[in-house]
Amino acid sequence: METLGLYLSIPFCRSKCTYCNFASGVFPASAFARYVERIEQDLRAARAKAEEMGAVLPEVVDTVYLGGGTPSLLSPEFMSRLFAALRREFVVLPGAEITVECAPGQLEDATLAAIVECDVNRVSFGVQSFVDAEAKHTGRLHTREIALRDIERARRAGVVQVNVDLIAGLPGQTQASWSESLAVLAEALSPGATGANHASVYMLEVDEDSRLGREISSGGLKYYAPQVPSDDAVAEMYVEAVEFLAAQGITQYEISNFARSGAESRHNLKYWQRAPYLGLGLDAHSMLRSKTGQAVRFATTDELEPFLASPGWDDARTLSRAEELEEAWFLGLRLNEGVNLNELRTEFGARAVNEFEPLLIDLECDELIAWTEERVALTARGRLLSNEVFGRFLSEAVAL
Repeated sequence: METLGLYLSIPFCRSKCTYCNFASGVFPASAFARYVERIEQDLRAARAKAEEMGAVLPEVVDTVYLGGGTPSLLSPEFMSRLFAALRREFVVLPGAEITVECAPGQLEDATLAAIVECDVNRVSFGVQSFVDAEAKHTGRLHTREIALRDIERARRAGVVQVNVDLIAGLPGQTQASWSESLAVLAEALSPGATGANHASVYMLEVDEDSRLGREISSGGLKYYAPQVPSDDAVAEMYVEAVEFLAAQGITQYEISNFARSGAESRHNLKYWQRAPYLGLGLDAHSMLRSKTGQAVRFATTDELEPFLASPGWDDARTLSRAEELEEAWFLGLRLNEGVNLNELRTEFGARAVNEFEPLLIDLECDELIAWTEERVALTARGRLLSNEVFGRFLSEAVAL
């Protein structure tokens, strides 16, 4: 039985981080009710819309993810309405992984109680730094004390799994301050602690359309732009995090994700393993399968008012077999286990897969991949340079 992942985008923030270019922001409270109603309508229309696109929408859901933005800003009433609406339209399996993203210091007691009542069993905290000055520089509103308190509150309320996000490369960050954040994270992840069991570590990529990006491009001084670490320094921080977390028994299973055994994000694994998922809300992306098994991708607008004014998703696009093979390579390579060549040959044919051998030879010579008869995986160096590796796969056109 094929199951579905549901992603609900909640774009509301109390403040906008300087480095952020997501479709999120500070919107008036009056937009909240209209937004929840829009998602309720799209949930009701989802099955008919999938049929219209020629896609199969599984009825059974085994992962739900509320991302943003800051979903924890929704009132308990709105949170309950969303979960009631999705359960009216889909069968949510007992034991389904249900995640809500939260900003430390922005999770009210009533909201925490409401999400536990809605069977949320995973919370992801966007901490980004446990060094107060660094968090403040980017527009975060929490302190280390607040973040650690909220992690403990979530676990004591009955949330089984907790993730903590950190970012390497924040303005003003040094090797010493990064090590300090990692040490605090390790304490929160320590066995037996009332804390976290999963961590996401991202290397800051400054988007030119973010406030910080525009400031850097113009040579300005705002948002601590001159204090953004160099690419080499950020790479060193990332390598330190990988090695440090491994020493704590926190295993890396994807370029940016680390977990104790059994605590891997089942929802995010759907993206990398090309399993079906449906995205609802602002700038939400989806991937379903056609009746013949082809990947069908579609998304919603990234502008709030047009989203509120009209239902549904943009026109769907069915991927060619060549595009699917490219995706299988660069999505699978994000995982530490890499790409299973036997599975790839079964799905796409040995000839098509074998056409990538010259590229694999080059990547292996550059020490970017490890290649065996059955599997291809990124090396530690390859994970640092993953965008370069993925770009080289995308440039390899294969006719299928």
